[in-house]
Amino acid sequence: MVRFGAIDKSNTMTLDAVMNFFQEAAISHAENLGVGREAMARTNQVWLLSRMSVEVDRRPEFGETVTVRTWPRGGEKLFALRDYDIRGADDVPAVRARSCWIIIDMEKRRPMRPQSIMETMPLNDGLDSLPSAAALVQRPSLQQTLERRAMYSDVDYNGHVNNVTYIRWIEDSVDPALLAQAKRMRLDINYMNEILPNEVTVIRSAPIEEAGIHAFAFEGIKSEGQPAFRAELRLQSHL
Repeated sequence: MVRFGAIDKSNTMTLDAVMNFFQEAAISHAENLGVGREAMARTNQVWLLSRMSVEVDRRPEFGETVTVRTWPRGGEKLFALRDYDIRGADDVPAVRARSCWIIIDMEKRRPMRPQSIMETMPLNDGLDSLPSAAALVQRPSLQQTLERRAMYSDVDYNGHVNNVTYIRWIEDSVDPALLAQAKRMRLDINYMNEILPNEVTVIRSAPIEEAGIHAFAFEGIKSEGQPAFRAELRLQSHL
């Protein structure tokens, strides 16, 4: 059920709430497949989210009962792919998404090829929810819109800023009226470097010229100049 904390003034789900649903579904499903947090920790490995693309075709409403689904979609070079959707009572996807994950060897602090783990999971051939997770390029002329210091509530079990927090920072960089009025949304984000507790990140943004929609490019830059993320957000005020 879509709860009160998952909506904005539009009475419908926010992007960060969507991401929270997907995060919980992915964690739970990984545990069921035997590749969850504890199983990976036994071999000094951890899953890290690298890319995410989310298409919101309809924003679920407060009190609506929804079904959140997720399934693995095989591997692509260093990435393990995972798809998602959120469906209403009509069983039509309201939200569709694809994520790309990497496996990190915690001892060597290096990515590992996921093939050995992916071989133990179903590939779900042909079940593509959203067959694209964008690799975003750097855009010029971005201007600072926000600055955030990573605080206790931003940091997760892995000791760095949680992937959903990045989405909240992006939302906080946008005119709230545009977000509340949006009927459809598309978010593409690349997670590039982790943000540790107490680190300061500057969020920069600029509009993207696209007909009929409000579109924005974002990047988060850590205080030492490292890029933390790049993202693009597209908002449509009509279905």
